[in-house]
Amino acid sequence: MSSDRTDQGADAQPFDGIRVVEFGQFVAVPFAAQLLAEGGAEVIKIESLEGDPTRRLAQIAPMESRIYLSRNRGKRSLPLHLRHERAQQIIEALLVRADVALMNFRPGLAEQFGLDAASLKQRFPRLVIATVTPFGRYGPDAGLAGMDIVVQARSGLMVANGRSGDGRPLSGDPVSADYMAAMSLAFGIASALLRRTVTGKGGEVHASLMQAAMTLNNNQMLRVESVDGPVHDESKRMLAEMRQRGAPYDEQRMAQPSARARIMADIYFRTYTTSDGWLAVACGSTRLRAAFSLAIGLEDEYTGDDPNHHPEHYEGLREQAEAIMAAESTSHWEGVLSEAGVPVSRVLMPFEILDDPQTAANEMLYDLEHPRVGTIRMLAPPVALDESGFRQPGATRPFASETRDILGELGFDGPDIDGFVESGVTRHSI
Repeated sequence: MSSDRTDQGADAQPFDGIRVVEFGQFVAVPFAAQLLAEGGAEVIKIESLEGDPTRRLAQIAPMESRIYLSRNRGKRSLPLHLRHERAQQIIEALLVRADVALMNFRPGLAEQFGLDAASLKQRFPRLVIATVTPFGRYGPDAGLAGMDIVVQARSGLMVANGRSGDGRPLSGDPVSADYMAAMSLAFGIASALLRRTVTGKGGEVHASLMQAAMTLNNNQMLRVESVDGPVHDESKRMLAEMRQRGAPYDEQRMAQPSARARIMADIYFRTYTTSDGWLAVACGSTRLRAAFSLAIGLEDEYTGDDPNHHPEHYEGLREQAEAIMAAESTSHWEGVLSEAGVPVSRVLMPFEILDDPQTAANEMLYDLEHPRVGTIRMLAPPVALDESGFRQPGATRPFASETRDILGELGFDGPDIDGFVESGVTRHSI
């Protein structure tokens, strides 16, 4: 199926007519495929005969979980025993009609199934092959297994995020590197499909969790050698000394140089405790620092200067600011600071956002009517294209219920399909 279509109106979805085969589990590849499905692509998800592992995590219906639904909406599912001797016959039938193949096999496994990029490029020159690895395709760590928490640790993102407990760094609940990799992969696939309209050839798109984590940590992934080089050398020396003597984590974390002026984090770019909660403010310019100070009654005579030139002044100012903010409610300060044009927000729990009027006004969530569970409130597509370029997907059909339909569309007749099911290369459930 070709994506080279220019005769459609603005109501067309960007991936209309695009066929995707997903060999993925967990987060990055499944979510990237879901994004394509929301944009109109037909996605067939290949699962093991037992189903994607996330199907069984705290099931809300047989073989469906919250985690599975959050990354696999709008797809069709085909159980397939990839090591079975007859599996290759089905894989070939899938890929000969596909535009995109996505996969996140552990290192070395794609080659065993004949699904490595080098092999697929020869057999299917128009195919866009999209892969995700933990640490990239080359280098000493290329063959290592890894998931989000491991990559956050390896990339420095865990430390940059600032969570700690019991004297050790902690990962946040969101698997942020995975989702950033998914978004990057979806962008790469769209780019490859666009290029194919000119060249007629597919290509290989790759994203790594490590690169995604580093992208999220973008502000700290930059070094001006003439300025930062000596600072980083000294910081590495200090860190090595701290590790050798077993210094606690909070002390070691102080060896991390910051691109942000300390006073920004101490006063103008931070969270505050109010009389009934917490509040975040972000004053990234001289104008905003002056507006914040004026709004709360804080006297900062140096708002137009380099904050690092007056450390003693700002140490006392921080204590004043904290006392002022703690004396009034969160709602009070939200109103005062918003009126002053200062970026500000109360700190909310994730579940509160499910009923937030701002998300409702912008249709950031939607209610999916699940045939076995009922109403499920879920995230809407994260990007908008006109009114309906990306659409809210419906519930997936029960696991293994589409096998015969999909195989029939691939050109296999009834006896062939019966043979596949009986041989154990696939399964079908009503």
